[in-house]
Amino acid sequence: MKGIGLSTSQNILCADSIMDIRPNHTIYINNINDKVKKEELKRSLYALLSQFGQIVSIVALKTMRMRGQAFVVFKELAAATNALRQLQGFPFYNKPMRIQYAKNDSEVIAKMKGTFGDKEKKKEKKKKAQELAANAAKKPAAAAVPVPMLTVQVPDNPPNHILFLNNLPEETNEMMLSMLFNQFPGFKEVRLVPGKHDISFVEFESDMQAGVAKDALQGFRITATCAMKITYAKK
Repeated sequence: MKGIGLSTSQNILCADSIMDIRPNHTIYINNINDKVKKEELKRSLYALLSQFGQIVSIVALKTMRMRGQAFVVFKELAAATNALRQLQGFPFYNKPMRIQYAKNDSEVIAKMKGTFGDKEKKKEKKKKAQELAANAAKKPAAAAVPVPMLTVQVPDNPPNHILFLNNLPEETNEMMLSMLFNQFPGFKEVRLVPGKHDISFVEFESDMQAGVAKDALQGFRITATCAMKITYAKK
């Protein structure tokens, strides 16, 4: 992945934030371009951040008080920490992201409702999650059905410095794909195909660099329902 250079002041800010607030599963992001529509913002954040680990929730409100801000809740603490460190200062819609841990995991709910904590609702959510897990355990055959689809080899062409992407969701845009592939060495550009929402091309400086990105992002889900398929483009 490409390193993201930070100024001395940004490093100091980042260090102070991490020291002041206890690490937890929720990261708070601000300095976001407030002209981006809420749904596009959430999709772009998911595309950028889900590489670090499973995302439980993304909260981005367009109220005056919450414009330019978002909360992202990860399932694992390590994922939240890696995202914070790797993307601090990342140019997101032409503005550097400022990231810190949320004051506590319940701050997401607090920002949505204007008050901290609702223990009863937390218990209810936990109970529902346990029930869903129990139901899933009772149906192992059904749960196992989609798994082989993820491991199927995608028919490929000879190595090429240009990748061909398909099975992209309709809302995919150049910014989302650029943020996703820009983290791999040698990335040059994304080329969308006019009138074709589900395909795109991504160019790298060499065949080898394209291959690294291809292997890393094969099957990546930009949305929950669309697993991206990547092959080398035909020469």
